[in-house]
Amino acid sequence: MWLPRQPWFAEGESTDLVRVGSFRFDDPEGEVGVETLLLASKGAVFQVPLTYRDSPLDGANAGLIGTTEHSVLGTRWVYDAARDPVYASTLATTILSGQPQAEQLLDVDGHLELIAETVQLQGSGIPGTGVPAVTSAVPETVGCLTTIHTGHIDLLVSGVLDLSGLTSGQKILTATWAEQSVPVQLASAVVV
Repeated sequence: MWLPRQPWFAEGESTDLVRVGSFRFDDPEGEVGVETLLLASKGAVFQVPLTYRDSPLDGANAGLIGTTEHSVLGTRWVYDAARDPVYASTLATTILSGQPQAEQLLDVDGHLELIAETVQLQGSGIPGTGVPAVTSAVPETVGCLTTIHTGHIDLLVSGVLDLSGLTSGQKILTATWAEQSVPVQLASAVVV
């Protein structure tokens, strides 16, 4: 199992994980699925960003979590999103330009139905703000924080969320969900 092997995941937490919410970002190219799960256990909430691809991501074997079968799309390679440039790009865009999360749809008997958002996101950026192109994602994890180096932007992503509402940095992404009315910082961006 991938999650218990992460340095920010406390030993023994995996037995009672509960999904408290999730959200998606749109890949502008429409090729990569980008989803983040928020999972709770024993009072802690973990942020688990994932990407889904139709073929292996070159150079990212260390981030491969596994494969899954999608009913329409077929085999999907599931990655720790911190190693995926598409995740880094969509996260940077959301933080720096305030771009909203993607709508989630469910196919019900051939008709697409909108799934209600379980997480409400707020990027600190201003719509229309330009975002440098992201073509690489090199993660470095220290404690509960993963820094994704992209060359032009460093993205700091929390593995374990601070539910107190304290924030750090000016360019940030926060979230609320049913059990969390105080905005929680998920990530921040530093233009280098």
